[in-house]
Amino acid sequence: MVEVFQTVEGEGTRAGFPTTFVRVYNCNLRCTWCDTPYSYAPAKPEYVASVREIIDRVRTFPARHICLTGGEPLMHGDKSLLLLRELARLDHVRDVHVETNGAVALHPFDAWRRGGPDGRKVRFILDWKLPASGETERMIPENLDLLTDRDEIKFVIADERDFREAVEVLRTRVKEGQPLFSPVWETMPPARLVELMLAHELTDVKLSLQLHKIIWHPETRGV
Repeated sequence: MVEVFQTVEGEGTRAGFPTTFVRVYNCNLRCTWCDTPYSYAPAKPEYVASVREIIDRVRTFPARHICLTGGEPLMHGDKSLLLLRELARLDHVRDVHVETNGAVALHPFDAWRRGGPDGRKVRFILDWKLPASGETERMIPENLDLLTDRDEIKFVIADERDFREAVEVLRTRVKEGQPLFSPVWETMPPARLVELMLAHELTDVKLSLQLHKIIWHPETRGV
């Protein structure tokens, strides 16, 4: 584990809602622009916890939204699925959104969520990697076929090549899910990204800015 804490959701369609973050250790990718390098090797996990201990910690927070994140929270296979199931079983929780990087097969997690009432609380936020990330070849196209209209697909856009690639993926591969365009501020000013979105008439795409980096210093943790 890395951390469990409560704050407001910083991005996506639930931005601004009080949310409990469950950040699991380690990741199978190494994106060039990653903003949480403390969540994977060679950094060390902050502590080790059982699923029950994680759930007990989550119970101490009243937020009705949970963000299961990392690193990559689904890379631990059956352990990830068990944690996801137990989070969704919490009575006070109505939404569990899973930030997954597109390089882990979603099928076993999707099959579970379609099989029962608790699974209906679960949404995927699939972060499809673009060329500037250095990890675009690791994406699993079949994951896109599993998305529903409740899910989100996020494109982190570092430059205009990334933008063109995102538009192409939306045009040719994405069937369901709310598209989000999120700028890498250092190389893609938000105003320029808005200009591109409007010029290309992307009327169904939502600009997603990271509120937590506006409210607090970008390197502040636990917020």
